[in-house]
Amino acid sequence: MTTVTASRDAAGPASASSVPPRSRGRLDWRLRFAALSLIWGFSFLLIKVGTDGYAPFQVTLGRLVFGTAVLAAAMAVKRERLPRGARTWGHLTVAAFLLNALPFSLFAYSELTIPSTLAGICNATSPLWGMALSMVALSEDRPTRVRVAGLGIGFIGVLTVLGAWQGFHGLDATGTAMALLASLSYPIGWIYVRRTLAGAGESHLSLTGAQLLLATVQLAVVTPLFTSVPTSFSLVPLLAIVALGALGTGLAVLLQYGLVAEVGPTTAQMVTYFIPVIATAAGVAVLGESLAWSTPVGAVIVLAGAALTQVRRSG
Repeated sequence: MTTVTASRDAAGPASASSVPPRSRGRLDWRLRFAALSLIWGFSFLLIKVGTDGYAPFQVTLGRLVFGTAVLAAAMAVKRERLPRGARTWGHLTVAAFLLNALPFSLFAYSELTIPSTLAGICNATSPLWGMALSMVALSEDRPTRVRVAGLGIGFIGVLTVLGAWQGFHGLDATGTAMALLASLSYPIGWIYVRRTLAGAGESHLSLTGAQLLLATVQLAVVTPLFTSVPTSFSLVPLLAIVALGALGTGLAVLLQYGLVAEVGPTTAQMVTYFIPVIATAAGVAVLGESLAWSTPVGAVIVLAGAALTQVRRSG
């Protein structure tokens, strides 16, 4: 989801030496896959609850602080060091903005005016944006007819979710645009990372820890400029922010990289297709958000299109 980090796109299939035997840990990776789907799916609900008591930038800053703390603890346990080299840190600064600071902030602002269900579905458009951008930016990633068809189907799904035939009636255009822009920011960041950090000698944990640290610094600079210190601290929204950071950002990243190492990036990325389903169920069941027929129908079309864009040429 929203917590995809610098090394996600750079990660290739795990080597034979790094993948446990199939007879070992099969149930374990499935449980972690389910946990990751739930954590990222509920993240949109947590954002909505967090913004009930705090400004969007404050929600994002808190999310990054607690997420970075989890990564820092993991690095300490594994005795990992932060990356070295000004060039690496420079690229990580850009990655932190595109993959963390910008999309996290945009989602937080968008949920001031749109339901968490819609934000979760907008997040599912990331593979569609990625496919469209890869046609231009990645010469080695040429599209097939199936993937182009998936792109078209996916955007039909987006129009269905938004109720285009009704003239987008009742839809907050600004909030929806922010959520879609946040989803667009992820593949832009992935492509940037693929071009600049794919060959970095540092571990994924080290790169991601540094990336989250830099995103935290970015929000720490911006937040005081646009918000004031809260006069009171609402407990439930504060707990939502803690959970959003520690679980939805920190723990989720660790789960994701464990899955990539064990079952490979293709299987691990399938979690993307469960996030909007869980986000929608959580928004309706917990927050009581309304749900028009076009929302789940459009979401299914979006996910079908996104799945087709991931189909690779065989052989």
